[in-house]
Amino acid sequence: MTIDPQQIRMSDYHYELPDHRIAKYPLAERDHSKLLVYRGGAISETLFTELPSLLPKGSLLVFNNTKVIQARLLFRKPTGSLIEVFCLEPADPADYAQNFQQTSHAAWYCMIGNLKRWRQGQLLQRQMEVKGTVVCLTAERGAAHGDSHRVDFRWDNPAVSFADLLEAFGELPIPPYLHRPTEQRDKESYQTVYSKREGSVAAPTAGLHFTTRVLEQLRAEGFDMEELTLHVGAGTFRPVKSEAIADHAMHHEYIRVPRQLIVRLLAHGGGAVAVGTTSVRTLESLYHLGVMLLRRPDAAPGELHVDQWQPYAEEALPEVSTVQALQAILDYLDRHRLEALHTDTRIIIVPGYRFRVVEGMVTNFHQPQSTLLLLVSAFVGEDWRRIYDYALARDFRFLSYGDSSLLLPA
Repeated sequence: MTIDPQQIRMSDYHYELPDHRIAKYPLAERDHSKLLVYRGGAISETLFTELPSLLPKGSLLVFNNTKVIQARLLFRKPTGSLIEVFCLEPADPADYAQNFQQTSHAAWYCMIGNLKRWRQGQLLQRQMEVKGTVVCLTAERGAAHGDSHRVDFRWDNPAVSFADLLEAFGELPIPPYLHRPTEQRDKESYQTVYSKREGSVAAPTAGLHFTTRVLEQLRAEGFDMEELTLHVGAGTFRPVKSEAIADHAMHHEYIRVPRQLIVRLLAHGGGAVAVGTTSVRTLESLYHLGVMLLRRPDAAPGELHVDQWQPYAEEALPEVSTVQALQAILDYLDRHRLEALHTDTRIIIVPGYRFRVVEGMVTNFHQPQSTLLLLVSAFVGEDWRRIYDYALARDFRFLSYGDSSLLLPA
């Protein structure tokens, strides 16, 4: 029976998750978490340290090297009202790296807590010490942008960058379902050991289990490893409130894919094991970008992005192999003398999706009725229920700081 992805009912993807099964803190040793192994329908468990011995030999592993920024800024008005400004994505400059380097003004699209207490255009102000000097930071609320607002930040010290301000003034935005404030330890434990490129407001949590010793063991056993970047947006916290998934809008998320990764994917026949759902969404977006380039080789960079339901509309098109799609991207990069592809994706992966690049997946256990659970179901089919029943029955820890799984359907 053919599935109409947009008619999927979220109530069909519910399971009971008691609060005490949600890991509020990480383990003392990252790689000592449990690892559920799903291989061709069989389910077993071990420790994460055993991952190198369980992966298919010769696999290419792909990691998301994004780094979580201290994106939550708190201002208190003279009246005492507390206003929370949660930076989601840069508005001016729109480029992440350029925005972080600004020294007097930067604009972001932000979610605003206690919005009704902040009238249009009113400035919030706060003084703080940065690099041994006092800086006055102001925030001015601008026009609405979907369910967020533009906020213009200005400060009075050109020796201080916006990245410096976030580091000194911001708070790390740990997931709200932890029901606790951010602690000093989260600044380290809520980052992967390979995080590099600042921009996420949530961690790619499958990567939190990796340690230097696990990575070294993977290299020693001959696995190829490459990195990409997807800056995780606040949409990762956003519940699906509609009964039909068709009524749920995915956020745009920035992706950066180095040319070297495309070359390595082609060398592996177009297949890879993805570390985390963010890597899955980026790798699968590559196929659909490649299809677009095969149809329109002269497409401008601003036209290269993946819309939410685009992959499902493409199913009626003539067959394009994964290798053909990836080669189209490589040719595009070479024509434009680019070392990396910079674009964005809104791809949603739900049952009925046909995977083109991802052959295996390392991922945590996700919330009921979430887009991430739908992605897992798309990958393993109805076996997602067996996997989650197994994890619940055997005391696995769930969500961001929880345990991990290795999913190998074939």
